Amino acid sequence: MWSLTRGGIMQKDNDSGGPSTPSGLTGRLRRRKGSNEVPPEVVKANGNHLLVNDRNKYKSMLIRIYSSVWMIGGFAFIIYMGHLYIWAMVVVIQIFMARELFNLLRRAHEDRRLRGFRLLNWHFFFTAMLFVYGRILNQRLANTVTSDTFLHKLVSGFIKYHMVTCYFLYIAGFMWFILTLKKKMYKYQFGQYAWTHMILIVVFTQSSFTVANIFEGIFWFLLPASLIVINDIAAYFFGFFFGRTPLIKLSPKKTWEGFIGASFATILSAFVLANILGRFQWLTCPRKDLSTGWLHCDPGPLFKPGYSPVPQWFPQWFPWREIPILPVQWHAAGLGLFSSIIAPFGGFFASGFKRAFKIKDFGDSIPGHGGITDRMDCQMVMAVFAYIYHQSFIVAQSVSIEVIMDQILMNLTFEEQRALYMKLEQILQEKVFGES
Repeated sequence: MWSLTRGGIMQKDNDSGGPSTPSGLTGRLRRRKGSNEVPPEVVKANGNHLLVNDRNKYKSMLIRIYSSVWMIGGFAFIIYMGHLYIWAMVVVIQIFMARELFNLLRRAHEDRRLRGFRLLNWHFFFTAMLFVYGRILNQRLANTVTSDTFLHKLVSGFIKYHMVTCYFLYIAGFMWFILTLKKKMYKYQFGQYAWTHMILIVVFTQSSFTVANIFEGIFWFLLPASLIVINDIAAYFFGFFFGRTPLIKLSPKKTWEGFIGASFATILSAFVLANILGRFQWLTCPRKDLSTGWLHCDPGPLFKPGYSPVPQWFPQWFPWREIPILPVQWHAAGLGLFSSIIAPFGGFFASGFKRAFKIKDFGDSIPGHGGITDRMDCQMVMAVFAYIYHQSFIVAQSVSIEVIMDQILMNLTFEEQRALYMKLEQILQEKVFGES
């Protein structure tokens, strides 16, 4: 039999005479198409979330592996293409992340009443992009166009007025926002304004350090990023086969077995991977301009192998009595330790964030993985640490002659450079005659 429920919904009665599904539960379980919201009833019904108890774990594993193979293949091709292409990849990732985060608190009903309001978000996004990348790449841009007088003057002018240009672009967006305020929608608009700025801070803080690492040498971008991927894969498989003890409530599928197993695997992989990557000048040489040619440089002491004797307890059939070890491998082990113990907390933070908004994933761009933001949560933490580590323990703290010359060529006119040359010549002559 059929009965009419509240709201005019017809429901079929079961054999006992009652409705087969309560109308309230039906309404709560109904979700719009394409939504990644997780109904609380489904969450409660699942009970134990550990992968070892997941009936569909093999199907989800195959989907995840298929997507991972495509991502790793594309990533390897972009690495081969070089610094500019890696930077372009970072920009694309930023755009996808911003889109996913912009849509998180978006309300279609309010947006229909605010024409052009979404365009304002992207105005702030590209203004922030111009500011961040202008600060990072201005010197390399100047080095690229030194042979062309007109372009050099144009680039020099852009660099000189870069900050004021970005400031007035931001002020234009600020005025745009004020002029679009509508009565009875102030709370929504100011909430979106604050949300947009938080997104810009999160996205561009991470990406600015990432791009700086790229141009310091692809090695310092590729190794930290690879360690996060290795740690994620290792944690998944260790948890898949051995996970029994829940690690943290924010991520129900994370286990202590997966966390500990992934830590050992990541540190060992960091030590081995650094030895492999450190032998290619294409990966270790810094890029001083925005060209795409092959790089050749002195690798420096960090990437010159030393030989360590094999311990006596190694079996006799082991073919090597000495093992070549690059000094950078010990630094890589430190990066591996951070990526296996501290960086996962970026993922825990993202898990808590998604639970706060009752969503499963930030998006559905990558089958089996969720959205781009879901894959970048730990990378954000790792990129910042890799840059700070490189600047603190790798880069020489003294100012080099190359840096001084770059500043002279970029900021001084030809007449000022000639005057500086004559002044330096005078100082050196006085010093030589004074000593004699």
